[in-house]
Amino acid sequence: MPDTILPKRLGFFTRLLEDASPGDRYRFATEQIVHAEANGFDSAWIAQHHFHRDEGGLPSPLVFLAHVAARTERIRLGTGIITLPLEHPIRAAEDAAVLDLLSGGRLELGLGSGGTPSSFTAFGYDVKDKATIYDKHLETFRTALSGSPLAGDTRLYPAAPQLLERFWQATFSVAGGARAGKAGDGLMLSRTQPRPAENLGASLADLQHPIIDAYLENLPGEIAPRITASRTLFVADSRDEARHYAGIGLRKAAIGLAKSGHKFESDDLDYLIAATDTHVGTVDDVLESLSRDSTLPRVTDIVFQVHSVDPPHELTLRSIELIAAHVAPQLGWARSAKPAPRLSVVR
Repeated sequence: MPDTILPKRLGFFTRLLEDASPGDRYRFATEQIVHAEANGFDSAWIAQHHFHRDEGGLPSPLVFLAHVAARTERIRLGTGIITLPLEHPIRAAEDAAVLDLLSGGRLELGLGSGGTPSSFTAFGYDVKDKATIYDKHLETFRTALSGSPLAGDTRLYPAAPQLLERFWQATFSVAGGARAGKAGDGLMLSRTQPRPAENLGASLADLQHPIIDAYLENLPGEIAPRITASRTLFVADSRDEARHYAGIGLRKAAIGLAKSGHKFESDDLDYLIAATDTHVGTVDDVLESLSRDSTLPRVTDIVFQVHSVDPPHELTLRSIELIAAHVAPQLGWARSAKPAPRLSVVR
């Protein structure tokens, strides 16, 4: 196993899943990102999901990040992820190039083949073809951003070759880790992932260490590694409060996952916390559980999200504060900006 890499950057991630109207979901997410910046977070990441309200509330991540860019000054803005097979790669490249200029060069591009099968059907694709489509669209996306000719002498305007150094590839597999490494891209590791049938008791680290190994083994020597680990983390002032919302959120998530074929043996809260790789509780509770995740010392970026606990908006803001003040510094992160007064919540 290669030498460890201490975490240097701290991120906040949202899937925009509050139980609210679309407009309020976008307002809450904006306030959370602004608050993360005020508390020194280095990056903010948002997910893209089409059609399904309970899976994610944002089909247009670059549009949303343009709005957030106007409300922030320093925090880096990332997509986690753009489902590239469902995008026209040239149009996506145009939007990314414009957003990077408007944000002062703060865009990070997380890309993946992802996607719910029904979303592919709605876009006129067969989900079985997603890997082939992804590879084709990724090649066109890179070509467009680089400013190279697309057809004849037609080139993207404005071109954004600088974004080629800010690509991230999300993957569950060793082969995906190797692919990201060969491309010189960043590697994005999920907050949880399915266990193989032959090893249902595997830890998340058991699955992700081989992906990191493959990434580092294939990364060109002159390129510095960029490895992000996303983790579900909800920190509260009391254990009872944290577990109350974890019980609501994780049991709801388990019902949804069961419909897609992922079976849980019990609805016991401690079982669900372990089965979904969730870190929840007081500062001391989550530091203890995070200390058992041997993946984290090897990554360059730790990105925390409250999903699938999904607490109320004001408690997400409080969790952001507690992470910055008490959790992240114990994981090797140094604050990059002084915290601002707590954001007021408008209902």
